Amino acid sequence: MVNPQRPLSPHLQVYRPQITSTLSILHRATGIVLAIGALLFSYWLLSATYGPEKYAAAQALLGSWFGQLALWGFTFSLFYHLGNGVRHLAWDGGLGFDLDKLRFTGWLVVLFAAAMTVLTRVIAYASVGG
Repeated sequence: MVNPQRPLSPHLQVYRPQITSTLSILHRATGIVLAIGALLFSYWLLSATYGPEKYAAAQALLGSWFGQLALWGFTFSLFYHLGNGVRHLAWDGGLGFDLDKLRFTGWLVVLFAAAMTVLTRVIAYASVGG
């Protein structure tokens, strides 16, 4: 007989968030951000084909605080998804399944994404003088 006090399947009330589950959710979220960013990038490219007015409008959107925030988010998502994808490739090879290695590589991916995001955006701002 099933205990009525016990849930039939695991759910969020039973488990504490761990770095592995948090990073898994973040990997999915950054994939969604990358898809939206690809649409934004396509909009920017297509605006150039429709003339200087449309391109100026796209530049104004991307140059606004909202556009800059979106570019920071897209850049972080790109590097996080890249780093975590490499981590998953190592897992496919059977490497890094010990709990200490899972935590270490998880934090390493986050630090990699953050550092590369800052470096990329600093280089981008320096190259345009903004």
